[in-house]
Amino acid sequence: MKGQAHSTGSGQAGEISIRNAGIAFLASDRVVEAVRDISVEFGPGSFTTLLGPSGCGKSSLLGAIAGFVSLTQGVILVDQRPVHRPDGSRGVVFQHHNLFPWKTVRGNVEFGLKMRGIRKTERQRPVDEILDRVKLSTFQHSYPGHLSGGMQQRVNLARVLVNRPTVMMLDEPFAALDAQTRLQMQEMLLELWNGLKMTIVFVTHDVDEAVLLSDRVLVMSRRPGRIRADFEVPLARPRAADQLTSTEFNRLKKYCLELLREESLAEEGMTEGEPAAIQEPEFTNRLG
Repeated sequence: MKGQAHSTGSGQAGEISIRNAGIAFLASDRVVEAVRDISVEFGPGSFTTLLGPSGCGKSSLLGAIAGFVSLTQGVILVDQRPVHRPDGSRGVVFQHHNLFPWKTVRGNVEFGLKMRGIRKTERQRPVDEILDRVKLSTFQHSYPGHLSGGMQQRVNLARVLVNRPTVMMLDEPFAALDAQTRLQMQEMLLELWNGLKMTIVFVTHDVDEAVLLSDRVLVMSRRPGRIRADFEVPLARPRAADQLTSTEFNRLKKYCLELLREESLAEEGMTEGEPAAIQEPEFTNRLG
């Protein structure tokens, strides 16, 4: 069944419940419906990717979970509490970092803790720990302008993770990186997720990235965004780059590409009627 939670049953924080969510906004004096009637749940500690064509509403839905975007209908609950505004328990990483160029790596990472009133002596240990996790300890006194794009994004990750969010949302965080750096960042993200046990909701339009990283993939339709497909990724963990060429990986990749191609053709007016029934690969396990 679509929308079933991947709950661990451990009482761990980070459970997300989206119920009949709709998002619309005004653009050029007309109402644009970005998301329509989405109901889905994410269990604590799960890694779920929203995959879909550009403009399908996946970033709007992510923004609503973060508390940056208001719903026009429905409700979003995190640990059974309604989301109305941003909260420190929900961290967000965007494609383009917003680091302070006048602050060092360490200064950027500890900024959130400082704003929360945590004393300098109490900030040192968590900052040291997260800098070590993202392999930036030796660059802690460098400035963002002296770092590569991949290192800047690691600082961005560290700045969010130092607050120990129970839910972490990432909106195409590696899209601007070259292929090799992107793969390294994907592997680092999996290490961080495994070590810190947070719930991750990841947005991408890259099929390889979605399949490699996720426990579960939600494929969204063209605007207004709805859940077109909802399936688990049964590839063994820990994940590594060599799985990108496996038979299982490529079967699931083909399935995703077929779904996305159909949505693209429909948007261009090249198909009519109800979406075709695209058969899932045999190795996938439907939820429910």
